[in-house]
Amino acid sequence: MSVISATRLIGGVCRAALRPSVVGVVSARGYRGDAPEPNMIEIPLPPWVEKADEPIDIKRKRLLYESRKRGMLENCIILSLFAKKYLNTMTEAQLLQYDRLINEPSNDWDIYYWATETLPTPDVYKGEVMDLLQEFTKNRQQEQRLDAPNLEYLDQGRD
Repeated sequence: MSVISATRLIGGVCRAALRPSVVGVVSARGYRGDAPEPNMIEIPLPPWVEKADEPIDIKRKRLLYESRKRGMLENCIILSLFAKKYLNTMTEAQLLQYDRLINEPSNDWDIYYWATETLPTPDVYKGEVMDLLQEFTKNRQQEQRLDAPNLEYLDQGRD
C-alpha cells in the first residue's frame, strides 16, 4: 500500500468517526413541563417524598451531601456553603423545608433564581429557610465564594 493510499484510508476513517452515528432527527432531552419543541422528550422525575422516619442526624448528613452534589456549579457553591453555616442549627421543621426546597423542584435553575430573587418564590417554598437562603445569597459580608467548602470541617467538632 502506498503512503498516499494509507493517508487517504486513515483520513477517511477519521472523518467517519466524526460523523454522527444516528441518522435522522435526534431529540433533545427535557426534564419537566410542556415540551417547548416538538422533538423534545420529557423524562418524568420521581416525586419528592418526605422521609418521615429518618433520624435527624442522618437527615442532616443526607442534606449536606445533597447540598454539595447539585446539577449546576452555582447551586453547589451556594447550597453547600449555606448548609455548612446553617444545617446543624436548623430545627426539624426547617430541615423539612430545606429538604423539600432542594429536592422537590426538578430544575436547579428554579432554585437558583428563587435564592437570588431573580424570580418570585412559589408559596410552597416560602418560609424561614428560603428567607435565610435569600439573605445568605446576598453575601453582605462580601465573602469569596468561588468553590464549595472542603470536607475537612466535617471531621472537626462543630459548636
